[in-house]
Amino acid sequence: MAAKKRVGIVLFQLGGPDSLEAVEPFLLNLFLDPDIIPLGPLGILRRPIAKLISSRRSIPVAGKYAEIGRRSPIRLLTERQRVRLVAALSPYFDAVAVTAMRYWHPKSAEAADTLRKAGPLDDIVLLPLYPHFSFATTLSSLKEWRRVYGPPDGGGKEHTVGQFYDHPLYIQAVAQRIGSVLRQFPNSSRIHLVFSAHGLPMSLVEKGDPYPQQIETTVRLVCELGVRQFAEWPRTHLLCYQSRVGPAKWLQPPLTGTIERLGHEGVKEMLVVPISFVTEHIETLHEINIEARAEAKNVGIETFRMMPAVGDSPLFIAALKDLVLRAVAMEEAPAAVPAGQLASSSGASIG
Repeated sequence: MAAKKRVGIVLFQLGGPDSLEAVEPFLLNLFLDPDIIPLGPLGILRRPIAKLISSRRSIPVAGKYAEIGRRSPIRLLTERQRVRLVAALSPYFDAVAVTAMRYWHPKSAEAADTLRKAGPLDDIVLLPLYPHFSFATTLSSLKEWRRVYGPPDGGGKEHTVGQFYDHPLYIQAVAQRIGSVLRQFPNSSRIHLVFSAHGLPMSLVEKGDPYPQQIETTVRLVCELGVRQFAEWPRTHLLCYQSRVGPAKWLQPPLTGTIERLGHEGVKEMLVVPISFVTEHIETLHEINIEARAEAKNVGIETFRMMPAVGDSPLFIAALKDLVLRAVAMEEAPAAVPAGQLASSSGASIG
């Protein structure tokens, strides 16, 4: 009996501080990344600028982490995704999955070392857990991986999943999450559905970053599917952006400004969908569920809900499984979506 194929899988995420003491070094790593703050010929000033920003921001940011459990939950939640993905892939091959966090532990270098120690691999799949490609997330993580890991070891073929913003199972996972929250509203067709994506500096967009177009496509596909699957899908949906840092121009409109406008227009019910996040983090648990909720109350919005991230839901794990199988040419059709639905979706972009 032939031995099972061995496939290494690298799950990329941004990471988060695992204690209040880790907040400042985490922020320092973040602001040292040239893909986050491109300084061009002033790159020599990157470290002193990053140290200054991280030092000033660490106290208020640590205060926010203190309100959500004194740490980021992203490592634990990504570990759950990793374990369930390995289990889902076990009938097909021996999966060796590692997590590579960009700015905190386990960092890419730690993940690379674990993968090397795993022994010879037939294939390696690089799987960023960012549904939407961006220079600041996907590209940054892949560049760091290449720097610390080098070329694939042992002759294994390497495959990169660049994005999966339109994958049918991912779209269905988001729509299902929204549907579960809609049941909490007496008449869900009347609520305002507010999609909130992590913001991006306009300087990156102007350089050709595809992120905003991919976000818009995801929102469109989710709403098209939602209208077909749910009898009372909201009639109104909006897209806005959050998490702006610094004085530079970012994608508009902002989440807080959108909430303020809706409140002044008399909107009373709102469901916020964190569209670019696949696990909970400070952006969802604090920025939306605490800060945005307080803003909504201040402007007269009576019912405020936040959609939980897709996390390790069966549909999302099925999406990741399908991406890996397709990457290593073991194609499996995503049967959870009925034939003919989401015909405009290409499924994923794999290189």
